[in-house]
Amino acid sequence: MRINNSTFERAEEFKYLGTTLTHQNSIPEEIKSRLRLGKACYHSVQNLLSSRLLSKNLKINIYRTMILPVVLHGCETWSLTLTEERKLRVFENMV
Repeated sequence: MRINNSTFERAEEFKYLGTTLTHQNSIPEEIKSRLRLGKACYHSVQNLLSSRLLSKNLKINIYRTMILPVVLHGCETWSLTLTEERKLRVFENMV
């Protein structure tokens, strides 16, 4: 595309504010990416979540404030199929 002597290339996908955008608005790829990031976040705090020194309520708070936002960032714009919704629920039950 050319605008005022400037040429712009079409990108197949790019990251914007932490969300991967594609020309086809591929939500399944974004969900896979978010689940990978959520698993990495979970493993980084796994020692805290398995500690006997912390209460169950505190562990739930850690999950809600550190892990869940990583997985659900940008979810307001997702239109989910049942398959994608199941993948998110499996992650939630896994953690």
